[in-house]
Amino acid sequence: MSEQGMVEQQARILVVDDDDALRNALVRFLSNQGFSVCAASTGPEALKLVGGDAFEIMLLDIRMPGMSGIDVVPEALHQDPDLAILMLSALSDATSAAICMQRGAIDYLTKPIELNDLSKAIVRALRRRDTLMQSREISSWLKEEVQRRTQEIVRERQKQQQLTVSTLEALVNALEAKHPWLSGHSARVAAFAATVAHHMELSDDDVEDVRMAGRLHDLGKIGVRESVLNKGGKLSDQEYQHIKQHVLIGSQILAPLEHLGQIVAFVRSHHEHWDGTGYPDGLAGDDIPIGARIICAAELYDALTTTRPYQEKLAPEAAVARMRTLSGSVLDPAVVDAVTSSVEARRTLVFIEDEIAPQ
Repeated sequence: MSEQGMVEQQARILVVDDDDALRNALVRFLSNQGFSVCAASTGPEALKLVGGDAFEIMLLDIRMPGMSGIDVVPEALHQDPDLAILMLSALSDATSAAICMQRGAIDYLTKPIELNDLSKAIVRALRRRDTLMQSREISSWLKEEVQRRTQEIVRERQKQQQLTVSTLEALVNALEAKHPWLSGHSARVAAFAATVAHHMELSDDDVEDVRMAGRLHDLGKIGVRESVLNKGGKLSDQEYQHIKQHVLIGSQILAPLEHLGQIVAFVRSHHEHWDGTGYPDGLAGDDIPIGARIICAAELYDALTTTRPYQEKLAPEAAVARMRTLSGSVLDPAVVDAVTSSVEARRTLVFIEDEIAPQ
């Protein structure tokens, strides 16, 4: 068995949610994955369990009666600073999730929870937890000044990147809050784009860059006039030329942040088309960065499957069928295939009882 597999099987997880059906479904799924799982339905019950036992992971609902997840986070970390907390939130709880992250939560998942996303989030959290614990112990064995300084630089760079990205995400959230049909758009695009990238077998680092670019891809709309963003009907030629500038504005905002690397190119090129008819540079085929090709498809999928002022939403299967008509022109055929696979593989906890029931 691999080292990662051993870590996952030995990990203890505490599931905290006042929804009996969801809590039981999570316990059942995680137990079937080889984890040791306990459950609590309230904040005080969860804190009592944390105080009496050692857990690596806590899955914590934000909205609970009495003591909310926001209040549980600092209390739990006070009892066990090594506890990795993953928040469970609705899309409407983005602000509360951000507060939990500020208080020490390590990540958050939006409901309905996808099994694939849940498993990957737990693996990421275990890795992050191990990294944080090792960082606290590093001074005991790091003897040479050069090595110590290298670690300090890395930590400072990560801290700077996290602060930068958090600030940019706050700007995106503020932009979307002003436009009802944009609400949650970037988060959905980021999550789906990362899933597609995973299906295309990109590296973990590239998948994370695709996810981050998805969160920031519409940052440049900060520079688009309100009248154009809010227009429900067809844009005039002049308005269309104006809104096309958002990819340039976004990439210009991000360009000075050298640590973002290829994320800037993904944001700039996410409206390029496979056949070269897109913008802003008229790139075609493999000249378009792979992350940009994925985000282009993920954004189109989100546009088709959410209600917009100018259209009713489509079912996922109908959206994929529509996208297949654009394969080879607007969209990279390989990305369309990965979108199809991703949609077919998407399963939520609604179906968990049927899917993991013992044979």
